[in-house]
Amino acid sequence: MIRATATATKTKTTSLAVTQSVFIGRSLRHSIRNAEAMITAMVLPIMLMLLFTYVFGGAIDPSGQYVNYVVPGIILLCAGFGSSSTAVDVSQDMTNGIIDRFRTMPIQSLSVITGHVVASLARNMLATGVVIAVALLVGFRPSAGLMDWILAIGLIALFIFAFTWLYAAIGLVAGSPAAASSYGFILLFLPYLSSAFVPTETMPAWLQGIASNQPITPVIESIRGLLTGASIQDQIGWAIGWCLFILIGSMVWSMWTFKRKAGRR
Repeated sequence: MIRATATATKTKTTSLAVTQSVFIGRSLRHSIRNAEAMITAMVLPIMLMLLFTYVFGGAIDPSGQYVNYVVPGIILLCAGFGSSSTAVDVSQDMTNGIIDRFRTMPIQSLSVITGHVVASLARNMLATGVVIAVALLVGFRPSAGLMDWILAIGLIALFIFAFTWLYAAIGLVAGSPAAASSYGFILLFLPYLSSAFVPTETMPAWLQGIASNQPITPVIESIRGLLTGASIQDQIGWAIGWCLFILIGSMVWSMWTFKRKAGRR
């Protein structure tokens, strides 16, 4: 009896692992086939970086060091653009009937959502690497050591993971892929209301409170501090706290919504 129970448990665990890998592979293949979306997610932040560096940079910082200030914000902007496509992908799966087909199979159909999230994390980390490489070509000169780079990359990955789950939740509640795209687009304005492009102290007093206390600012300030040697003070704690809060809340929201919509009990 004990042996049979252990065998059943092992089979269930193996099945879950296989299911996860299959759906991650499915989402990665979709990403490769939709190369235009991935290129856009990289090109747009790069264009913004070049615009702010060469057009506005001289007016904002005549010393020519503005590129070192703006790159951390551009990195998160790239992550936001890349993660936003997850909302559309999830919404398409929820509205085209494929979830009903998955429900007829002996698999955990929620894995289709985690597949989108993990694939989004992989392609966005790749896009982030490309953006950093271009930043180095245009004059970005980080002073970070190996440990600082590891911490910065880890924080970027945590941010992408958290916001990808948030976009997945948006895709689940949206009535159509077009609606999911519209809802997700609203979040892309958050970096512009942060310290991504200018210090919050230069903003109007009524806007400083919003810019200083929203999730994006402590993440940007932490990455900026780790890469350029600027002071991060208590920003790193707030950055990790915000990311974990968004991650846990989005995962719970996603699971609850998926069960309600897909009929899983």
